[in-house]
Amino acid sequence: MMDHIPILPILVPLIGGLLLLLPPFAGIERYVNRRVAALFLCLLQIAVAIALMARVIDAGPIMYAVGNWQAPFGIILYADSLAALLVFLTGFLGLASTLYSFAGTDREGRYFHPIMQFQLMGITGAFLTHDLFNLFVFFEVLLIASYVLLVHGGGKQRTQANVHYVILNLVGSAIFLIALGTLYGTTGTLNITDMSLKISTLSGGEQVLAKVGGMMLLVVFGLKAAMLPLHFWLPNTYSAASAPVAALFAIMTKVGIYSIFRVFTVIFGDGAGALSVMVVPWVWPLAILTVIVGTIGVLASPNLRNIAANTVLISVGTLLMAFSIRSPDASGAAFYYALHSTLISAVLFMLADMIGQQRGKAFDRFVIAKKVTQPTLLGALFFVAAMVVVGLPPFSGFIGKVVVLQSAATGLDKALVWSTVLISTLLTIIALARAGTTLFWRHAGESANSEDESASMWQVVGVVLLLVASPIMAIFAGPITEYTAMAAAQLHDIRLPMSVLQLQGGSQ
Repeated sequence: MMDHIPILPILVPLIGGLLLLLPPFAGIERYVNRRVAALFLCLLQIAVAIALMARVIDAGPIMYAVGNWQAPFGIILYADSLAALLVFLTGFLGLASTLYSFAGTDREGRYFHPIMQFQLMGITGAFLTHDLFNLFVFFEVLLIASYVLLVHGGGKQRTQANVHYVILNLVGSAIFLIALGTLYGTTGTLNITDMSLKISTLSGGEQVLAKVGGMMLLVVFGLKAAMLPLHFWLPNTYSAASAPVAALFAIMTKVGIYSIFRVFTVIFGDGAGALSVMVVPWVWPLAILTVIVGTIGVLASPNLRNIAANTVLISVGTLLMAFSIRSPDASGAAFYYALHSTLISAVLFMLADMIGQQRGKAFDRFVIAKKVTQPTLLGALFFVAAMVVVGLPPFSGFIGKVVVLQSAATGLDKALVWSTVLISTLLTIIALARAGTTLFWRHAGESANSEDESASMWQVVGVVLLLVASPIMAIFAGPITEYTAMAAAQLHDIRLPMSVLQLQGGSQ
């Protein structure tokens, strides 16, 4: 079984999602069975992810050839420290989102939990695949699942947001296919390791075509990551989704970020000859502008859900700045920050829903409304979440931002990164202070709801589970940053996948 561990994070949600469509889980009245099964699958996914991380730490990166078909023609999975870490993050976020949905969101449709499992399968598959075509396949799997989850529960706002979301991603998928065809025509392969070896040998017209294909990939990944100017779909889409779905969506932008790191470090990295780091001059200004637009969005947000969505944009821009520095130290810092930012963005979406349910028709909008039913509980959770978001000690946000700032080595890098991150942090503090004041102090009359309509235990468990991760990440910052540094070193060692492939004979 351990020999096949790289494929288990994909098989668990795939088989589990299919089983949830069958008796004794099918049917509206079977929601308790679905909940038990979904919880078991999430815990199993986390256990598999931990086992994968342990295996990678012990034995190094793993190259797995599905069906024993040798690279570059077979379907190859590659589990290094970065992929294993993101698989664990996906499982952990999936567990928290699933627990939160037990408050009643999952009863709005009988296929909620199966689709959640297919979504997890698509995300983990994108992190583990070592082939650009299969990356496209897993992109489509996670996107199709996200289309269904976005409209879960119905409503005009969700339907409208979903239409825009679907159209944009269909365009992105078409560009992705054109890019794959262009790169395959010039290199004769779509295997990431094989392509990284051939890309530096191109010349003349083939080199130009490969550059065009690479730039199209940047457009596609930038769309998935919500990089400026391809970000405009994210605030409305994430704000319209139900809370557990929006929380899970917090990691979907990281799929685009991961793809940028993987493709433009391994294929178009330092070993790509004339095509090396060709996207950096484009990504640098777009990363800074993404942070700026996200910060303006936080200040201008009319409700807490929009603030949560715009914090995702800020995290995307910060990660892209770390990518643009092009050093293992910056990449390691980015991976730690990615863990922190994904979890806290998910918390904000959940808190917006919990607070909104207790404010009547005002929901989470920044207007004077009825007092929330549980001001102490929700106020404490919001206060802690706000400190984590802005990066105050002793939480993971502080360490995440410090390591990103420290990774900027040169004078220009320091000026750009420090000024952008620190100004964005200051303005985010102002926005969250205003939000907390309005939501908890500016109210008219008594509570909008009765005590019987207080936050569900499942909602509190889901939020606390994610919030507790922040101080834990701070306490164990040393081991975690050592792990992310190892992941960055493996990513930047572009010959490592080939040596692993030769050592393991191309399969497991």
